[in-house]
Amino acid sequence: MPDGDRPPLPPRTALTETALVLGVSLGASAVWAVLSLTTALLEPGGLAEQTATLNSSAVAGGGWLDATYQLAGIAIALVPVALALHLLARQHRHPARMIGLDTREPSRDLLRGAGLAALIGIPGLGLYLLGRALGVTTTVVAADLQGGWWVVPVLLLAAVQNALLEEVVMVGYLFTRWAEAGWSSVQIVVVSALIRGSYHLYQGFGAFLGNVAMGLLLGVVYLRTRRVGPLVVAHALIDAVAFVGYALLADHLGWLG
Repeated sequence: MPDGDRPPLPPRTALTETALVLGVSLGASAVWAVLSLTTALLEPGGLAEQTATLNSSAVAGGGWLDATYQLAGIAIALVPVALALHLLARQHRHPARMIGLDTREPSRDLLRGAGLAALIGIPGLGLYLLGRALGVTTTVVAADLQGGWWVVPVLLLAAVQNALLEEVVMVGYLFTRWAEAGWSSVQIVVVSALIRGSYHLYQGFGAFLGNVAMGLLLGVVYLRTRRVGPLVVAHALIDAVAFVGYALLADHLGWLG
């Protein structure tokens, strides 16, 4: 126990805990994504005629109430992150530091994150376009918020929220608990990547494959560095470019459909 003063959870308890955390967060999203995919496949035209909107207004016409809805949604989505860190704190005195969610290596985290973002983002766009051409991916509308000055800040916050939720829960927390349960590194990386892909199935099969590949890469990087920081930076950059870029250039992005 290099960084804690309590023994690890029994394997069965650790696995039960991870199932419950997934059940109130990304695992639940995976269930809804599968149902959404099934519905889309049964619709006339299949996936090729469907649209998936990632950031949409909750109130017609936007305004302060819509901004409040967006901020509330971001805050609520971060609760599983706090829960995962809280649960890890029962065995580890400094869970955020243990998984590399700290400021010990800011320059290295930023550089690694930027490199990963480029490595993932450019092929990811190509895979999306291929999926659209093959009719196995929905049209993805990255941002459809109706508002004023607050839209870009909210989209940036949404990008950071997505990054924290997915990388802290899917990598930092699950990798720790599954290792404590006796899983091999290969098992951990593959299962985490498959779950990551599954909660993107509402966007189609192309998004599933792309996110599985992303999960495999990020999982290997984490095993080598033991730092979630670069993963959060990479994920936030990818989403920020997609969300803000779409919001600002939507009228010129017809080729993405």
